[in-house]
Amino acid sequence: MTGSSGMAGQDRKCVLLTGGTGFVGRRLAPRLARLYPDHDLKVLTRSADEPALDGWEMIPADLADPASILDLVASCRPSTVVHLAAQASVGKALGGSAEATWTVNLLGSFNLARALASHSPACTLLFSSTGEVYGHSFTSGPARETSPAAPMNTYALTKLAAERVFFDLLPPSATIVIARAFNHSGAGQDDRFVLPSFANQVARAEAGLTPPVVKVGNLEAKRDFLHVDDVVDAYVQLLTAAPTLQPQTIVNVASGTTWPVRAMLDRLLALASIPISVEQDPARMRPSDIPEAAADISRIKSLIDWAPRRPIDQILAELLDWQRRQVGPSSI
Repeated sequence: MTGSSGMAGQDRKCVLLTGGTGFVGRRLAPRLARLYPDHDLKVLTRSADEPALDGWEMIPADLADPASILDLVASCRPSTVVHLAAQASVGKALGGSAEATWTVNLLGSFNLARALASHSPACTLLFSSTGEVYGHSFTSGPARETSPAAPMNTYALTKLAAERVFFDLLPPSATIVIARAFNHSGAGQDDRFVLPSFANQVARAEAGLTPPVVKVGNLEAKRDFLHVDDVVDAYVQLLTAAPTLQPQTIVNVASGTTWPVRAMLDRLLALASIPISVEQDPARMRPSDIPEAAADISRIKSLIDWAPRRPIDQILAELLDWQRRQVGPSSI
């Protein structure tokens, strides 16, 4: 915060946000602006064409370029860093983009960690990781933060590696919060993800652009689904609580309840304006899929006063309404 009038502008703190123009980032950015009203707000952007975020300075830099990240961090010396930037699609990582996933998720995190260690060694870092890091451990029941990490895909491997990079490279003076977020969705999410994919197919079928069929992968898998705004709430509260947390804190961000993917699809189809059938598509099946990915949420309950407030049906209704708007006014 700014100090006395004679020091104004010299000790003003800075918040650095990566991934701020993405699905979660666009919802989190205004919340951070309210949380840190007296801070300089800087968001890393790879392209000058990206839409601006109100109240944030857009800073061109590439996480994969160590020099540009070092220069950025040296110039603003952030006291708070929220690292969302990632290649976040498991399917894309499995589909031939492993190199890009490692480059963005691990190399980008390494470059950021090294720059912070040099120029912001006492910062607070919130890193958006994933429940996918537990992998095979889900077969033993709900995953606790102490459960062994046993990733089963490239995306999860890169996220776990990034976690360890931050723990290894940042000094004890830094506060590191690793938020292992489970599935979260809402209006605006890329339709490479399961629920937006279903909603997109329904909207296109309603509009007569495709046959009235939804193509699916494994519907028997059980997953923990959150509304994206509940995840944003958790991130804000974790940042608020950061001064009271252990210097290295890992926390599951999940509802603690799993749903069969089939049940989610059935609820979505009930919202459709026309009858729609379901067809399994072998291309949408993952080579190894955990039957149930459940989270133990005891730790987050002990750290902050947080619980999901938005029901599953709200997620689905918002997804379908948004996809209908993307398809066009003739969709319903």
